[in-house]
Formats: sequence, C-alpha cells, structure tokens
Amino acid sequence: MNPESGGARVAAAPAGVPQFSDPSPGSNKLPEPAARSGARRSRPPRDGRIAGHVVPHSLRPIELRDELTELGGLFRAYQQRTEPDLELLADLQRRKSAAFSGWAEATGDTFLRREAQRAGQAADTARLQHRQRSGRTAEGEPAVMRVVPGSGMWEHARSVLAHCADHAPLPGPEARLVSVMLTLRTARTGTGNLVGQDLTGLGLTDPKHLAEHLTGCGWLSLPGSVDDLLDSRPENPTPITIPSLLPGGAHADAFVFGRHARARLSGWAQKAVADRNLRKTKATAGARLLALTLATRTRGDGHLGGDGQGLPLPQVASLSATDVDELPHLLDELTRADWLTDSTLTRSRLTGRLTDRVLPLTCPLLTPVATAP
Repeated sequence: MNPESGGARVAAAPAGVPQFSDPSPGSNKLPEPAARSGARRSRPPRDGRIAGHVVPHSLRPIELRDELTELGGLFRAYQQRTEPDLELLADLQRRKSAAFSGWAEATGDTFLRREAQRAGQAADTARLQHRQRSGRTAEGEPAVMRVVPGSGMWEHARSVLAHCADHAPLPGPEARLVSVMLTLRTARTGTGNLVGQDLTGLGLTDPKHLAEHLTGCGWLSLPGSVDDLLDSRPENPTPITIPSLLPGGAHADAFVFGRHARARLSGWAQKAVADRNLRKTKATAGARLLALTLATRTRGDGHLGGDGQGLPLPQVASLSATDVDELPHLLDELTRADWLTDSTLTRSRLTGRLTDRVLPLTCPLLTPVATAP
C-alpha cells in the first residue's frame, strides 16, 4: 500500500505462521479464568443408613456411629449374596441388636429398642436354622432331637397323609396337597378357619378353580363363595367345614390325636410347605407335597427312612399323588430350592427298574412351630 494514501504497511508474516485479522499481539490467547475468592468449602460428611434408619454423623459415641454405618454396608452386601450363610447372618443380627440397643440408650428412642429386640430374635432364629441345616447342636454335637417332639407326633402326621391318599376327593398332587392341609385344619371337629393366602401360597395353578371343584363335589363346605374365601384376611378368616370329619361323619374317628396335637401338626405342616426357599423358587404344589412327605419320614439325623437307607419309590409316589417318572422333576425343584441339602440321587439312577430303587436323600430339618392357625 502507498504510504501517501494514509494507510500503514503491515509487516509480512514469515512463511508457515498463521495470520489473523487482528494484528494486535497476543490476540490468539484465551483469557485466563479469574481466581476464586476464598477457600473451597468441604462437603459435610454423609450420614450412614441401616435397615431404613439414618445414622446421623453427630451420633456419639463415635464407635457406635461407625458400628451402625459398617453394619448397614454389611447387610447390603449380604443381600447381594447368591447363597445364604445363616451363620454369618446370625452374627450380623447379633451385632445389630447390640448396636441398636446402644443407639436406643443414647437417644431414648423406644422404637430403636424394639428394633434391637427383633434383631436379637432374628439372630436366634438364624442360629437355630444353621444348626438344623448342619445337623449340629448348640454345643457342636450331632443333633438328635426331632422337629416335632415325640415319635407319636410323627405317626399322627403320617396318618393324615395316608388318610388323604386313601380318601382323596380329587386326583392329582394339587388337590392332594389342599386336602392334607385342610384336613389338618379341621381334624377331630370337622371345622376350622381359612384365609385366602392359605390357598394362594401353595403353588397351585388355579386356586379358585380347585376350590370350586372341592366345594362342588361336596368335600368342602363354605358359608359364602370361593371368591369370599380367597379375599379373606387373617383378621377376618373364613370358617370352613369338611362334612366327612364332622362328629358322626364317615371319617369322624379317623384320627386319634387331640386338639393341641392337631394345632401343632397343622402349624408344622404350614411351615414345611411355605418354606422361604420354596416360595423364592416358586415351587409347584407337587414339590411342596413331596417335601412334606419326605419330612414326615426323616430320621433325627436328617436321613430318610427308618433305617436311614431311603424309601421305596412306589411309596413316595403314592403319598405324593404323582407318577414315579415325575419324581426326578420334583426332586430337581427341591434341590434348586435348597430344600434337599445333600442329594445322592442322580437322574441316571432313576432309569430302569424304578420299583426296586430307593431315595437315599438327606433332608434339612425344618424350624419347629409352637402355635398353629
């Protein structure tokens, strides 16, 4: 550009250097961020959590706060386990009971004290279940006591299964399981109480349809409809009647046990067929009936049969209202549910002459039930 024209000459940039429209020096630099005023504020420490309760960071003593926070993490980790560890669970519940007791003392919260009591009871239950599954007593010796004390109680339980096998109102394992459970509810008097969950919790394919068949054939009598029975709750149970068990009925004298024994047997059977592992795996009614059948023929050491060598397949199939060929599938269900803790029965052993085989299984002892519905 000509200097006389009033313009200024711009020095040519060296080759290979980028050129910008703004010739001012440093125009290609980004502005530096302004320094923050004051020191960075630290976040307050998070409160811990356990069993739906918030453990405040201000809780004292610090050892109690840390114990509660650690236990919350341990319980959450336990819930992620694929296999239960009852011994570990009992220890966690024991620590929780002690920690909640200290928390209740520090805050005066009666609700926390009740939580501590419940945790202590849960610890005792888990410890008892661990001993029963491992076949050991509290002192570590082999267990010898029965789930239902007294050999007579086991005879009574077997008599109910045999009675229902001989006088089943309908064929099939589902109808047989319901008849066993309702017979235990109404034995001696022919009457009892029932709620909807008692039927819907048995793994039945169609509880309403089955109940309608039982009432339709006259085996079961209800004051209302089947829908009313299925909708009934524990606070308002439905009275039921089995006419054949009423005084003067065809089977009024079928059982020799009394009212208290009936209540204990009914509660124990309910515990057996509603076992948590069976519910978790959604076991079928046939598997639950088989579990109940095997439990009534379990020795004190957990082995099946009077000699501990197992049971004949035809006998098991008859009491379970199923075919011998179906037993492997039902046993698989019980094994998946961890109801059979140590099964030496393999599918290959169920081939060939099935009538000559036995079931050398080891079954877990179930938790006793003190009261019954």
